[in-house]
Amino acid sequence: MVTSTWCGSVEFRRAASEARSEGELMTDADRTRRVSMRDVASLAGVSGQTVSRVVNDSPRVDPATRERVERAMAQLGYRPHRAARALRTGRTHTIGLVVSTLASVGNSRMLQAVADAASHRGYALTVVTAAEADALAGAFEHLRDQGVDGAIVLNEATAAARRADAPTGLALVVVDSPPDERFGVVQSDHEAGARAATEHLIDLGHATVWHLGGPEDSYAAAERERGWRGALEGAGLVAPPVVRGDWTAASGHAEGVALAERPDVSAVFAANDQMALGLLRALAEAGRPVPAEVAVVGFDDIADAADYLPPLTTVRQDFDDLGERAVEALIGAIDGGAPRTELVPTRLVVRESSTPD
Repeated sequence: MVTSTWCGSVEFRRAASEARSEGELMTDADRTRRVSMRDVASLAGVSGQTVSRVVNDSPRVDPATRERVERAMAQLGYRPHRAARALRTGRTHTIGLVVSTLASVGNSRMLQAVADAASHRGYALTVVTAAEADALAGAFEHLRDQGVDGAIVLNEATAAARRADAPTGLALVVVDSPPDERFGVVQSDHEAGARAATEHLIDLGHATVWHLGGPEDSYAAAERERGWRGALEGAGLVAPPVVRGDWTAASGHAEGVALAERPDVSAVFAANDQMALGLLRALAEAGRPVPAEVAVVGFDDIADAADYLPPLTTVRQDFDDLGERAVEALIGAIDGGAPRTELVPTRLVVRESSTPD
């Protein structure tokens, strides 16, 4: 996905008509051509060089003139020409996003969060998909060919990033990965969130808590499993075998059918809300009411979690904050800053799927 920098003809027609003297006719070229610095200069009553200084954020422009130029730019819908600016600055103001799949809710939410954060900072976004190390190397090469200033690698694709050689000449930030001196890292506090979810179920009096885990190659899934185990060990309880899905509701249902058949299952912590949804369906089909017989907690707090039946207790990830921090860290790396690791807090949200009888 690449954001457009072109001005629509309707916007230009309206703005240009306001800028022209009364009675002067517009040509067909006026209606379709790109707004230029000359147009902005004419409307603002300044030179083209002054407009250029404003575009390039030069301090050699007094505030009143800058405001007048920016107002003219907004009125005309002017956008700086990225290719020309790249030649001057050595930057394209475009960043890449590498993701293994966009089918999962978490990845889709992160894509939106990163796109919003990038747009607010004046950056366009190019998205490529890659799951394995070999494919990731090709993705990095593709992004370099596109001239991006840096890239963000999301979630499951970070495992491939750790196995692959770090790309040369490309600033990099990964979301959900162990600290790595080669690139910046931004991650949710999965371990603490999972621990809180499990302790919540233990405090309700359950003899143990089963875990519907995510894929084995997922760092987030491993951290959530670690938090679950830590809570059980801290309470002196034995951890049952992990049953494992692939983040989808279908896998949650498939594993949930087996869990629902076990009379010793009274509490389940699912590694994401989608798998929890499938589990709720399996328990309903087996005639095991939630939470009367089985309490269920998920992870993510996706938009629909409060509308599950019953509404789902879950651990909230702040996807917007993750996207903001990832983009901010990447821009810092582009500017020459040292890689850093940031941990974003999570929070347990208690709803009816785990309330006591």
